[in-house]
Order: sequence, then structure tokens, then C-alpha cells
Amino acid sequence: MNRSQYKLKMKLEDFGYNEKLEKLRIENNLKDFEIGRVVSEHKERFIVKTEKGEFEAEITGNLRFLAKSREDFPAVGDWVALTTYDSDFSIIHKILPRFSIISRQGVGQFGEIQIIATNIDYALLVQAVDRDFNINRLERYLTICYSSKVVPIIVLTKTDLINEQVKAEIFESINQRIKNITVFAISNETQEGYEALKRIIEKGKTFCMLGSSGVGKSTLMNNLCGRTIMRTDAISQSTSKGRHVTSHRELVVLEDGGILVDNPGMREVGIVDKTDGLETTFDLIFSLSKNCKFKDCTHTNEIGCSVFEALEKGEIDVASYENYLKMEKEKTHFESSVAERRKKDKDFGKFVKNFKKDMKKNKD
Repeated sequence: MNRSQYKLKMKLEDFGYNEKLEKLRIENNLKDFEIGRVVSEHKERFIVKTEKGEFEAEITGNLRFLAKSREDFPAVGDWVALTTYDSDFSIIHKILPRFSIISRQGVGQFGEIQIIATNIDYALLVQAVDRDFNINRLERYLTICYSSKVVPIIVLTKTDLINEQVKAEIFESINQRIKNITVFAISNETQEGYEALKRIIEKGKTFCMLGSSGVGKSTLMNNLCGRTIMRTDAISQSTSKGRHVTSHRELVVLEDGGILVDNPGMREVGIVDKTDGLETTFDLIFSLSKNCKFKDCTHTNEIGCSVFEALEKGEIDVASYENYLKMEKEKTHFESSVAERRKKDKDFGKFVKNFKKDMKKNKD
């Protein structure tokens, strides 16, 4: 069976469709549309997988008009209601409600949120132990996962490049700062650890890989898929445009029924903590903060700060504490940036509205 036949014979359930999504489809009056899942996107061009196959897609003008930000556009992992045509082209009419959104601060974009992937069940936090291992970054990824309602799993790659002592030291450093998270150590070269990792892949569940460039994510994806993922452009017969390649984000169905989203390496991972991401990652600090003398304690130099007292006693890891302060400051700055951007947008909206009124009066 070649790759195109493999895709065509798939059902919606094979790439994550379930009763909850069907209920949402009915509640949103979308029974007259086909349903598909966005498997890749690039500059507002999308590839959507349906039971008929894969289609290039664009959004309707109405969907574009109603969008308040980039978050209102389709993203990899989204379930969408669409109309398909005889060729390989389609139109997206609506995005079904998302149950999880992995996002970060938009790189170089003032107060903007960039969606990494949606409707994700588990995130594989991939780090290479030979050069990339960074526990501060792991805590950052954990915060993103907890904010996104996604279950994190740590995957350490390239274990064949270090000895057992170094591996034990890395595991010990993780255990000291990160609690109750599953950790896998694998080698893409020797395949060590793969059997254990494959056992957690569940049919119908969606996994997303997060990590820097060069940590072995692409090889990991190919090994889990059981086949090499094509990375060359395919030309659409209907539009004569090159299709988006997996150097960006791509959703792939694995041999054992799980679904995996690949991501390009991320150098910047700015948090957009909306809920309790930081609180869950740094639960000890937040637990101790309840006993601080002042409710608005910054846990730096205040009198009666329970966090600072625990730090001086050696009950809190110094590096973890410093990472928390950095991320808390970053979160506060981002929130103020979002508020400032919204105010500017609101003021501009008022300006346009008043301008239209004045123009109408002058005409009258």
C-alpha cells in the first residue's frame, strides 16, 4: 500500500475524531459540512485531512473578517467544517471548539500569541543529552503544557553519546526539580528505549513534539511512524502551487494508531501563562507563598517571606527559584503588553467610528 492509498482508506476516527467532537459538530449546526483535521499550514494556506484524502484549503472571507487575531485562524490539529471540491481544493467555513491549545509568545510580535498546535493530549518534551539538555527550558515547556491542559512527557535523546554516569546525573537533576513526570531515555542510533516509549502511544490520542533544532525530533518521528516522512514539495494539480513541507508543523498518523505533530525547532519559548501553568510547575514555591506576610509578596527581599526563608534553608533549589522569578517577570510583562495592545486597538476602533460619524454629518 503506497502513502496516498494509506491516507485515502483512513477514517475520521483514525486521526482523532470522537463522540465529543461529533457532539460539538451537531451543537454548532455543522452537519451539512464535511469534517477534516488540519495537518499542516503555512501563511494561511492549509492542508486538511478528510476521509476522502488530503485537500488544500483556504478560509472563507467571513471567517477572515470575523477574526480578531491570529488565534482565530485554523492551526495544525484543528478540526474544521469544510466544503471539498472534485479537485484537491476545499474551503474552510468554521473551526470546531478546541479542547487544548499549545501556544507561546509570538516571536518579535508585540503582545501577540502564536499557536503551536491544538487539540493535543500529550506533549513530548524532547532534549538531546549530549549538548541540548537544559532543565530551565524543561520547566518552561512544563509551564506551557500545564497552561494548555496538555500532559507533558520528557524524552531524552542521543543517549548513546553519553556514559551511564552522565545519564544517572541527568536523571538525578530532573528528579530534584521536576516531580511526577514520566521520563524516557532513547537512542535513535541503537533504538534503546523505543519499545517503552511506543507503549505509551495510544490510538486516537494526539502527541506533539516540542524541542530545539537538532535534538532528533525528525528521526524520532520517522522511527515512531515506521516509515520515512516525505519532506519534498508536492505540486497541487488544481492550483499549481507547491504544498507545505514538514519543515514547518505537520500532523501524522502513526502505525499503531497514535497521532503525532512534528514542530520546527524553537529557539524562543515565551510563556503566555493564562491559568495555573506556573503554579503547577513551581508548586512548592506557590504552596509556601500562602504563608508569606504580605499578599503581594514578590518573594525577593520582603520581611516575612516564606519562600525566601525556605530558600535560605536550602529547601528550594536556587536555580529553580531564579528560573521561576524570570518566568514570572516575563509573564507579567507579556500580560501588560497584551493589555496595552488591546487598548490601542480599542482606541483605534473608536477613532474609526468617530471618523465615520463625522463624515456622515458633513455629507448631511
